[in-house]
Amino acid sequence: MAQADEQENSPQMKSRSYQLPVEDTAFLLRDEMRALRFALEYAKADLLLRDWGIRSTVIVFGSARVPSPEQAAGLRQAGKAPEEARGPAAAARQARHLDWYQAAREFGRIVSERGGALAPDHRWRDNVIATGGGPGIMEAANRGAREAGAPTVGFNITLPDEQHPNAYTTPELTFRFHYFAMRKMHLAMRANALAIFPGGFGTLDELFEIVTLRQTRKSPPIPIVLFDQAYWTRVIDFGALVDEGMIAPEHLQLFGFAETAEEAWELLVRQGLRAHRAE
Repeated sequence: MAQADEQENSPQMKSRSYQLPVEDTAFLLRDEMRALRFALEYAKADLLLRDWGIRSTVIVFGSARVPSPEQAAGLRQAGKAPEEARGPAAAARQARHLDWYQAAREFGRIVSERGGALAPDHRWRDNVIATGGGPGIMEAANRGAREAGAPTVGFNITLPDEQHPNAYTTPELTFRFHYFAMRKMHLAMRANALAIFPGGFGTLDELFEIVTLRQTRKSPPIPIVLFDQAYWTRVIDFGALVDEGMIAPEHLQLFGFAETAEEAWELLVRQGLRAHRAE
């Protein structure tokens, strides 16, 4: 009996089957465990947001390709952005992009100062700026919120070309998701309003996701503002959708347009966004 007790058991101790399930990464990454991974991605962000008292958000979507003023200046100094050599059209495009960045930054500041992110109501914060957490317009909105002294959320996603979080999200509120579906759910589930700045496929996807939820009454009647009407009506012929009977005329009332950060805030308030301020 004593001899049996002294038998070497390191193979058993080293076996993956002996690991606690939570410590066994290979087990957690099995296809059969996908439902559990979904649940973990939901629970982690939800609990940490609750710990910070984030009750509601204002979501800002927009292109990751829009440079900050510092990035644009750096490219010019490095000789990588010779606008004059590329012609006036390129210079005008860059000017528009810089205007969008500055407007998103200002919007993030205005919402944070006026919406309730700075004034917790019995520890709860409302209308906290949240973005996809990456560069460009997302960075600008997070930056404006941070400059106002408010917490601000970044919902990042793992991509083949890795997206890194921008430097302006609150570190403890900087999340990373594997599943687009779960990321979209977190972006939508506590949103009080949505601001859509110019962007590409990802921004269009996010826009139509929320507009469809509104159209089908699967979400509360949250206000939606599209920034820069000229851009959006050039990219999408909304009127043609009505003319072809693909949507009803009243569906165009699900969103409005704004040209400045102040106009965007005022439109959201007119459409029902409630500002939570300390008395």
